[in-house]
Amino acid sequence: MKWNIPNILTSFRIALIPVFLVIFYLPMEDARFWAAFIFWLAAITDALDGYIARRFNQFTKFGEFLDPVADKAMVVAALVVIVEDYNSAFITIPALTMICRELIVSALREWMAQSGNRAKVAVSSLGKWKTVAQMIALIGLLWNANIYIYWLSMFLFYAAFVLTLWSMWEYLRGASKELTRK
Repeated sequence: MKWNIPNILTSFRIALIPVFLVIFYLPMEDARFWAAFIFWLAAITDALDGYIARRFNQFTKFGEFLDPVADKAMVVAALVVIVEDYNSAFITIPALTMICRELIVSALREWMAQSGNRAKVAVSSLGKWKTVAQMIALIGLLWNANIYIYWLSMFLFYAAFVLTLWSMWEYLRGASKELTRK
């Protein structure tokens, strides 16, 4: 395995998951802020590792495998935390739908790659917009500093929910010929 900057950032993002969880549940006044900050830091490393890999051609097989795993693991951890914290169907239903979408699209990509059709389900701009809305919404919902941040975060959370469904539909549509083959 080649340790380059993108792979180090991706590994760092995975290492942040237990830190994020412990800090969120610490009985201290600023725990939510620091948990949101750690999630923000993880989101920044996600964008940064991809930029560095593209800019300096630092792609590795390890990075191709680990980067999407790190992204999904951090987002799923945050989604589970907010489901438990808010204890509301208005959070739980979209959050669990987002988790299910990640599982479905990941499995679809794996299956399509095995049949030599990975390009048909490559990350789209719609998926990237979903990720941006989801990350910002989760930062705000984790922090929950005031009513304005809460409502902006809820708006972005539901925008991410719509983009989650839409992008999943697009990925499934892109794979439809392979999925309906006998």
